[in-house]
Amino acid sequence: MNDEEETPILGHFVSYRCTDAFWALEPENRSVAARAWFELLQDSADRAHLYVTQGIETSSEVLVWSTADASDPTKPGVFFKQRAASENLYRAYFQPSDVLWGMTRPSQYSRAKSAQEIDPYDDDERQPYLVMYPFTKTADWYLFGRETRQGMMNEHIRIGKQYREIKQLLLYSFGLQDQEFVVTYETDDLEMFSKLVYDLRDTEARRYTKEDTPLHTGVLTDIGTWADIVSGVTG
Repeated sequence: MNDEEETPILGHFVSYRCTDAFWALEPENRSVAARAWFELLQDSADRAHLYVTQGIETSSEVLVWSTADASDPTKPGVFFKQRAASENLYRAYFQPSDVLWGMTRPSQYSRAKSAQEIDPYDDDERQPYLVMYPFTKTADWYLFGRETRQGMMNEHIRIGKQYREIKQLLLYSFGLQDQEFVVTYETDDLEMFSKLVYDLRDTEARRYTKEDTPLHTGVLTDIGTWADIVSGVTG
């Protein structure tokens, strides 16, 4: 494992709604505004990836997944201040509709780093589809002994390994947002991913899920393609 993988990472997900003021712009100006807005968001993070959510959910048109260094206590604050400054310049056109974030830490249920773990810094690894959601366990889950929880998680892990093409990133957000985790998947097959989720519903650990919505699904894109979409360019 290299130093970059050992460094705590902040994962930040925001879905955005394009305002009426944005759609009132001339098509060419919409393209210019979209490019300038996303460029600012890229500058505020180590990595920023863009996903289309229009037609997938009703509350947003696009989602941005940002990654930032969290190697010392000051760095998350620097990221959030830079992000706020970047967003505010185009707030009239792009309104956040949902924000989820958390930080990486070693798993307590698996000692070895999984080959299915997402590397946020490897741009070549990005898959066509992103699925992510907040997740919270019940109080009863935490009252079980470590061995009992490990047994249930072993079943969960076993099923996940049957879908080796699907990769996961788990972010911890205890005491930072309403949820306890942000669960993130990358896949190139949405039907296969849906089957994985269906199979996981049969596990004992599912009894102790308190909340796992709202769920967001996005289609990976680049700013040039999305700028063409919002400006009405086809073909």
